[in-house]
Amino acid sequence: MPDAVVIGAGPNGLVAANLLADAGWSVEVLEEQPEPGGAVRHDRGVHPDYVNDLFSSFYPLAVASPVLAALRLQDHGLRWSHAPHVLAHPLTDGRCAVLDRGVDITAASLDAFAAGDGAAWRRLHELWERLGGDLMDALFAPFPPVRAGVRLLARLRGAGGLRVARTMLLPVRRMGEEEFHGEGGRLLLAGNALHADLAPESAGSGGFGWLMSMLGQSHGFPVPVGGSGALTAALTRRLRGRGGVLRCGERVDQVVVRDGRAVGVRTAGGTLVPARRAVLADVSAPDLYGRLVDPAELPDQLLADLRRFQWDFATFKVDWALDGPVPWRTEGPVGAGTVHLADGFDELTRFTAQIAMRQVPDRPFTVFGQMTTADATRSPLGTESAWAYTHVPREITGDAGEEGLTGAWSPGEQEIMADRMERQVERFAPGFRGRILARRVLAPGTLQSLDRNLDTGAINGGTTAVHQQLVFRPVPGTGRPETPVAGLFLASAGAHPGGGVHGAPGANAARAALRRRLPPGLHRAQRALAARDRTGRRTPDR
Repeated sequence: MPDAVVIGAGPNGLVAANLLADAGWSVEVLEEQPEPGGAVRHDRGVHPDYVNDLFSSFYPLAVASPVLAALRLQDHGLRWSHAPHVLAHPLTDGRCAVLDRGVDITAASLDAFAAGDGAAWRRLHELWERLGGDLMDALFAPFPPVRAGVRLLARLRGAGGLRVARTMLLPVRRMGEEEFHGEGGRLLLAGNALHADLAPESAGSGGFGWLMSMLGQSHGFPVPVGGSGALTAALTRRLRGRGGVLRCGERVDQVVVRDGRAVGVRTAGGTLVPARRAVLADVSAPDLYGRLVDPAELPDQLLADLRRFQWDFATFKVDWALDGPVPWRTEGPVGAGTVHLADGFDELTRFTAQIAMRQVPDRPFTVFGQMTTADATRSPLGTESAWAYTHVPREITGDAGEEGLTGAWSPGEQEIMADRMERQVERFAPGFRGRILARRVLAPGTLQSLDRNLDTGAINGGTTAVHQQLVFRPVPGTGRPETPVAGLFLASAGAHPGGGVHGAPGANAARAALRRRLPPGLHRAQRALAARDRTGRRTPDR
């Protein structure tokens, strides 16, 4: 009998398993898919000579994560590669904002939009240099981040205190207007905010856009050499080297609970896999509480709160094998690993407004990846392995375009949407479609079929909006991995600090399991915060 069973071999599950193994626990990881990795996998499914990442591709949070740094994955074969430039945001008039690891290059590209905007970017970067290290430590620590939080508060006081906090809470549109005269810096911030489901007018989108931009400025947007699955392979090798067991093709259908404690799991084949000490679930919060755990074992208030759980946007992705480089209209995107495609700030607002109205966007904001530019091993010399994704509503009531897409995502609708995305690329790279050797379309339901956690193509385990962060993630409580079932821990992006490949939810769950019980003060706080509904009535435990 293993000490712990981990459900799901995504990056968070593998990080959790590694940390438990480091502590001397015996660990068994069960993965539904035929291979590990969750949303960190690659294949040659588009063209046999091209490596394409199935889901995530660029990993600024991974290289910045103290969790992954402590695992020393470079000792297990992981190598990183960088594109010449981190990111570009071209416009159809030929201007282009460029984010580069050299702050002078970034600043120069922004000065081309408006004199003085380069200096404004430097000021934002100086703020990052003062706060970034402690901010990342606090973000990735178990909540509440007492030690890291104290250090961060001290730094904040010296950096401007409440004024900095106000800036981080601004919508990215307002932040951009306050910081920059031209559109270049505003586009870098807003495009990065839209790596999550944060519209330019959303509270806190400025802080998230700044965070992602500064990660790119300081760490780049690196990729694993050979494909995203190389990161998974390093985690897997490390785990097996410490005696951990990984079994793929094993779907878990139930967390087995006895006398209020998780004692194991039951697979789809009916096999009971017992756990001596803990079960850690790298699954979405709705999946854990709505499918795996018997509702009779859960408090009524938790079940009520789950009905208000908000997913992030759905995702639509296309992979390509190109027979040559992308024919960009302007020089800026040529050496960029990531390219943001929207013709101005207002087009970003229009895009998110259409999603809010449950319409498929007619000019979809597209995040475009040039993988061979970032890692020469991805395709033959002179070619490009590329992808793009955009967001669509989870529930669709209309099409802002002319084709009448319904969101049923039939094969025909998938091809129409892929064509729409290619037309968006063509606006900035005329002749792009003539470079396509092959393409693969991954609609929201396809993404979910390849990774159950990507519900309808949601890639962040739930919205990144402020109302579902910190103590509100995944539902109002303490923002911690402990669940109402003793010995059961939420180890996915559904837990604080949320989405991205950084391993923190898995690490926090492992640390909680090793601690075995909450400190008394936190235990009392958890019960007090979750004990009453919005009317103030106390909700009974079952």
